[in-house]
Amino acid sequence: MPATTPATSLAPSKRRAADVAYDAIEVLIATLQLQPGSPVVEGELVEMTGLGRTPVREALLRMVSNGLIVQQPRRGLLVSAIDLADHLDVLQTRRVLECLIAGCSARRATAEQRKAIVLRAEKMIKAASRGNLHDYMQADHELDVVNHQASHNQSAVQCVVPLVVQCRRFWYAYQHEGEIGEAARMHMKLAEGIATGDEAAAVAGANQLLDYLEVFARRVIDK
Repeated sequence: MPATTPATSLAPSKRRAADVAYDAIEVLIATLQLQPGSPVVEGELVEMTGLGRTPVREALLRMVSNGLIVQQPRRGLLVSAIDLADHLDVLQTRRVLECLIAGCSARRATAEQRKAIVLRAEKMIKAASRGNLHDYMQADHELDVVNHQASHNQSAVQCVVPLVVQCRRFWYAYQHEGEIGEAARMHMKLAEGIATGDEAAAVAGANQLLDYLEVFARRVIDK
């Protein structure tokens, strides 16, 4: 997201630090190192991220605005809970945005970005075959980053990123109910659709991925 502060010598550095803090805290939330419902202690996050209080505080404010962190009277900041019923709404909303982003990427991606998206999906398949969840999730994140850049639709990306984090956290919490090999194959369908430049194929790939995520979510909810 571009900085909205005046272009001074300090503003770019501050913006970068806040983005780094946001990404670092986002990983802690997505991987359940910060448990749902747990208190958010600014000083601890400063120590964990190695960043200053100002960028950490700015990152936390952004997370409050997008729902990853909630602010409650007398309890302060808390990591948002995983609401099983609400997760289906998250997926429904994410589906619309992912289809839009996939279509945009199919139209707008450069040749280099198309190749990179497929390579990330291949990394996911290889990680899944080894049962390496960490490498799988890293490749998943890398695929998202390239796809989002290729779409050139910043409005959609800003809306979908918090939903992606919630889905990633849901996966970490209930991974025993999932099958990363199948999930990796769905990501490859999305990647191949974008790489061909066929908007309909890219949207179909996004829908297939979300179909899988919904089946996974319902399996958890119906337990």
